[in-house]
Amino acid sequence: MAEKISQRADGSLLVPDEPIIPFIEGDGTGVDIWPASRLVFDAASAKHGKRIEWKEVLAGQKAFDETGTWLPDETVAAFREHLIGIKGPLTTPIGGGIRSLNVALRQILDLYVCLRPVRWFTGVPSPVKHPELVDMVIFRENTEDIYAGLEVEEGTPEAKALISVLKETLGWDIRPDSGVGIKPISETGSKRLVRAAIEYAVKRGRKSVTLVHKGNIQKFTEGAFRNWGYEVTRDEFSDVAVGWDDCDGKPGDKILVKDNIADITLQQVLTRPTDFDVIATTNLNGDYLSDALAAQVGGIGIAPGGNINYVTGHGVFEATHGTAPKYAGLDKVNPGSVILSGVMMFEHLGWQEAADDIVRALEATIADKIVTYDFARLMEGATEVKCSEFAAAIVDRL
Repeated sequence: MAEKISQRADGSLLVPDEPIIPFIEGDGTGVDIWPASRLVFDAASAKHGKRIEWKEVLAGQKAFDETGTWLPDETVAAFREHLIGIKGPLTTPIGGGIRSLNVALRQILDLYVCLRPVRWFTGVPSPVKHPELVDMVIFRENTEDIYAGLEVEEGTPEAKALISVLKETLGWDIRPDSGVGIKPISETGSKRLVRAAIEYAVKRGRKSVTLVHKGNIQKFTEGAFRNWGYEVTRDEFSDVAVGWDDCDGKPGDKILVKDNIADITLQQVLTRPTDFDVIATTNLNGDYLSDALAAQVGGIGIAPGGNINYVTGHGVFEATHGTAPKYAGLDKVNPGSVILSGVMMFEHLGWQEAADDIVRALEATIADKIVTYDFARLMEGATEVKCSEFAAAIVDRL
């Protein structure tokens, strides 16, 4: 009998063998990649005596068409009640309303960690010589920074009033024809993000955590993020981790916490990828980094993601790419992003063996050069298959 996932007193998840998990099919190519991914999830679950009861909830274009609302309250309530969910890509409405449905979900549920593991899967075509050297996990702060959406439009009364207040109170000379945005970075948000990154590094046996920031210029926001990250290391993890300045870069058997400027990081993840392990960073930096790294290991089409609150137990796992509406219904696109996001979800649930099986079957399928069009055009001797056929091939190898 299917049951809800619940949270124990210690914060860990209590996951039944037949959990109820809400899902959003997704807009555009969601109609193709979700059924394909679900085929894989159901087969991997069954292999290990598990079964998921999927509960569809609506968001995006499908929700608007059926309910007149882009993000119905019932959808948010379902994710809140069932703790764990998964979703395909969503349309962001243009002009007014919610500026991003993905951001809205993260903020409403306070999913403060955007977790993006980035690694190469054997056989995936890559533009770099050694994609196998890329094995990083990005912890991107998910609720603050410019994604808070605190901005006013140029020429509006609000913009004029804010520019005037800033001139009168702080002496800031801002051009009158400017749009103005506010970039909040809090001690609370920064410390809980870095805390989660270090805890992950401890649990997974990782060697380092790099705080990526632009604190050389934005000293009181990004610079503060860096400083608060080192404070967390000293105050809460001194037995298992140590900051660079406190050990002269020689951590012994402890996790090394270091920091790096954002712009040079974008170069060094390409030229020196083995220098990076777990990365903790602010919202915008994390957005740039996760896409740049995805390009090194096969593209955003197979890049997984998860949005997590480790305190409340909530997590929503998602495709990290867009809706690609021109391919919708063609059974053509790569379902890898949703499939690998499901792998992350299985790991989060403690279903590690099922997660590992999916990864092995995925790699075996790609090794046999059975791939969707995006990979087929980059591989010699590949057999191009449909989205659904790719998923079926993975199931065959489970």
